[in-house]
Amino acid sequence: MSKKISKQQAKKEIQKLRKEINHHNYLYYVRNTPKISDQEYDNLFNQLKELENKFPEFKTSTSPTQKVGAAPQSEFKNIKHSMPMLSLSNAFNEKEVIDFDKKLKRILKKEKDIEYIAEPKFDGLAVELIYKNGIFTQGTTRGDGITGEDITENLKTIPSIPLKLRDKELKIPSLIEVRGEVYINKKDFEKLNKHREKKEQSTFANPRNAAAGSLRQLDPKITAKRPLNIFLYGIGNIKDKSFKTQSQILSVLPKWGLPVNKNVKICKNIHKTIDHYKKLNNMRENLPYEIDGMVIKVNNLKLQEKFGEISRSPRWAIAYKFQPLQAKTKIKKIIAQVGRTGALTPVAIMKPVKIGGVTISRSTLHNQNEIDKKDIRVNDTVIIQRAGDVIPEVVKPIKKNRTGKEKKYTLPDRCPICGAKVFKSEDQAVARCTNISCPAILKESIKHFCSKGAIDIEGMGDKIVEQLVEEKIIKDVADIYKIKRQDLLNLERFAEKSAQNLIDAIQKSKKTTLSRLIYALGIRHVGEHLARILSKNFPNLKSLQKTKEKDLLKIKEIGPEVAHSIINFFNEKQNEKLIDKLIKNGVTYRKKSKESNILSGKTFVFTGSLKNFTRNEAKEIVENLGGNASSSISSKTNFLVIGENPGSKYDKAKELETEIISEEDFRKLIK
Repeated sequence: MSKKISKQQAKKEIQKLRKEINHHNYLYYVRNTPKISDQEYDNLFNQLKELENKFPEFKTSTSPTQKVGAAPQSEFKNIKHSMPMLSLSNAFNEKEVIDFDKKLKRILKKEKDIEYIAEPKFDGLAVELIYKNGIFTQGTTRGDGITGEDITENLKTIPSIPLKLRDKELKIPSLIEVRGEVYINKKDFEKLNKHREKKEQSTFANPRNAAAGSLRQLDPKITAKRPLNIFLYGIGNIKDKSFKTQSQILSVLPKWGLPVNKNVKICKNIHKTIDHYKKLNNMRENLPYEIDGMVIKVNNLKLQEKFGEISRSPRWAIAYKFQPLQAKTKIKKIIAQVGRTGALTPVAIMKPVKIGGVTISRSTLHNQNEIDKKDIRVNDTVIIQRAGDVIPEVVKPIKKNRTGKEKKYTLPDRCPICGAKVFKSEDQAVARCTNISCPAILKESIKHFCSKGAIDIEGMGDKIVEQLVEEKIIKDVADIYKIKRQDLLNLERFAEKSAQNLIDAIQKSKKTTLSRLIYALGIRHVGEHLARILSKNFPNLKSLQKTKEKDLLKIKEIGPEVAHSIINFFNEKQNEKLIDKLIKNGVTYRKKSKESNILSGKTFVFTGSLKNFTRNEAKEIVENLGGNASSSISSKTNFLVIGENPGSKYDKAKELETEIISEEDFRKLIK
């Protein structure tokens, strides 16, 4: 803010900025619904700080510059930290980092190099864990730095947080307060959002929001389902133990079983620290988690104490922020892209723009609901963001830039690839092509058809399927049964023996069961279990094809969404033709009748590696003998069958006093 302003103008601008920043603090910390980017927030904060420095008479104790963060939410019990959890001042360029170093040297009145430790700045939620005599007793959020929220039960659900510290290598202090960051890995974040999309739930904007929202759930059971993780990076109060350096703290915490990030570096001076920043910035894209900068700390703890702190942050540390991975661009058009599952995804084709060294020209808009919710239009100027290796996304349109030439977009009702009808139920977000032979989904349909739980064609791997489709030897799954040995010999890596082996496997697969064939067709929502349920309720495929929705809804395991999907699949003419073609090409099936009901009313769960069955085979055996196979332990579980290296289900079963049997016991039981 270089232009000169009067005191009165400054006072008004300061009041305006405080109001705006407090509002965004509320949205970010309390509501978990930030409306501006981190860079935009930092710009507002720096403007306010600059004005207050120029006009110190207007400084107040309630200004955002004098606070660490926003007040905690009222839903949780408030806990006062024994030592404040301060936030960090930010640096956005090399000059500001060097100035930080110069200020510290001035305090020391020496030009001697200061040793720093450089740590990744994680994009998560700061928390404090309190251990008394090695036992985890309480966990809180940072909150406003002075008071946090009691989220102990939620933190207990995070697998990487030990409930009891290890004492094998080092004596545990009677009290230790450990500070760290709860985060979600990039891949886990994508899986979480995909899962929420399938359940028609709103998706999270970024991993930080997902982590924060998960920790603020009142029900720990919901938190337990979220893929949360943690890195510890510091301590508050501690008894019976002292440290000399920050690097010593980071080396000792893992000995007590507390996870610490390995990408830390001791730097002899500020120039070495800046060199490491550049390396970390280059590593950023390949890290499995999000980082938005590097934290620089004075390594010597006595020096930290000497430098002290200011009202909002410590003098001995600073966050060197990366360049933001956001930019403005214009949407030129929106197209419908058909994915491998048949889902129609709207994709924005944009004016190319560079973010984080990568040129972005297209971005998924997820689904029609997302377009409508954000009010994204063709010709809109938008903010896009790219974080790590997450697919670029449109954050929001800049509505004030609209000229009247912007056009609303609606997904087509016919598949743009094959022309088949697009299906979308009222309670779903995703629209799908209903043609199983649509070229866009052909390869994945064939891979699924040949998989173990389906028709099970041994030797028909992914690469072979891709070759067969690309060479146009097969145009749908029924064409598998017209493949000749010479067709295979013309492909790469096929010899006489391997070609004959695959032909034999294809011929063998012609004889299957009704449940396997139903599953192999790839009907949405129909997995192996439901395919077996359908095979028990219908004498043949023809009767299932002609069934009505009301008849499907009479089956206990089938709800309206699944019934819609089944009816819609069989109403598509291309799918009807495909089934007829399969039968014509020699595919036959039988109903796999139960040998007996010896497991009737019994529920089984499997854990560990089984020697004689795959997990799916074991489940199929249980269901064919009248029992139920579940994937999770509950009070209703009758038997837990354990293989080699059983997981956490074993501990849960002992806790619930569920009967635990070996694989050999299971084999005797089914005989």
